[in-house]
Amino acid sequence: MTNRFDHIFNLTEEQAIALLQTPREKLEDGTDRYIAASQLAKFPSERTITVLIDAVNNADDDHLDNRIVRRKAIESLGRLNAIEALPAIQSCLEDGDCYIVENAIWAIGEMGSINQQVVNDIVLEKIANVLERPKQNYRVAIHTLAKFGYIPAIDRIRPFTESGDHTIKSAAIATLCRLTNDYSQMSIVVELLQHTDLNARRGCIQDLVDTQYYDAIPNIACAPVSVAFRLRGIRLLVDAGLATGKVAFEAIAPYLDQVIRDHPQDIEMVHEYDQKPSLKFLINELYETDLGRCYLATQTILEEYPDQAATEIMATFQEKAHHDYGGHYHVMKLLGWLQHEPGYGIVLNHGLNNIEPQFQKSRMATSNRPKRPLVSHRHNP
Repeated sequence: MTNRFDHIFNLTEEQAIALLQTPREKLEDGTDRYIAASQLAKFPSERTITVLIDAVNNADDDHLDNRIVRRKAIESLGRLNAIEALPAIQSCLEDGDCYIVENAIWAIGEMGSINQQVVNDIVLEKIANVLERPKQNYRVAIHTLAKFGYIPAIDRIRPFTESGDHTIKSAAIATLCRLTNDYSQMSIVVELLQHTDLNARRGCIQDLVDTQYYDAIPNIACAPVSVAFRLRGIRLLVDAGLATGKVAFEAIAPYLDQVIRDHPQDIEMVHEYDQKPSLKFLINELYETDLGRCYLATQTILEEYPDQAATEIMATFQEKAHHDYGGHYHVMKLLGWLQHEPGYGIVLNHGLNNIEPQFQKSRMATSNRPKRPLVSHRHNP
């Protein structure tokens, strides 16, 4: 897990502990203890772990603010891989707060990643039983059971292969393939890379990685999700494949180049327009959270508005792009592809030289700027 944003609140260990131990009713802001529990994940000391465990065990206070603190304390203990906290975390598997249960399952999975022997079948059975309870995060439970190869959970996982939630469906199919060593259904997971639901597309990449399904690398490369998701998925698959000799770097190098270039002509679109959109509409689409819409808008701008788009994009930059890191990335790419000379200052100052961590994709986008226009002429309505 990245640590780039860990120091955003600049709390010392002593300050965070003092905040977390302050009674809820004595604080003006109910989020202070939550922030403290989050920040303590930076400090792997015995005292910090003890204080976090105490916060987890504080189950008598059922106020929402306290439940949120308990959730975050569990997460921080998981990040710290605090094995001594396992008894407290295991007791949360039957909690009435589904988010506490979710974080407990995740934390157990994290601790087991370091030493699987600390998680026994009794704990795994409790996690499997969560699948039979309503309104739980089944995806996290299924992933954790897969991580430990818990065969007795197969029959409880199987019904989720028909789930209406495609993130759960993907996890269930991939996990059954791993537990049964039958990968005949993995094509269903690959197909989810082209689902209209962005969460389904993102989720199935992780499932393809967990299953080490190397055949999906070309499909991941052209999936309409963030370049960061695609690069991470391919990198993890390549690392595993190279280590086992199942992947040759020469075979996947073109897909890495394709993703780094990140031109919309290389993306398999999942959306379409029934008529030519206005330029104003397309520019607004660059700031959508569904990356499938962003890539379709980028492609359409390059094909339909190559001469007038750059001026309009720059006119909206201060209003939108300078604080929206997702849209910022697509604006940087477009200004480069459109070869708009007046936009070079924005590209350099707000892209290449932008040191804020959330804009790191924009730095990559501007450093990869083409020497000549790369306008796709492929028709895709």
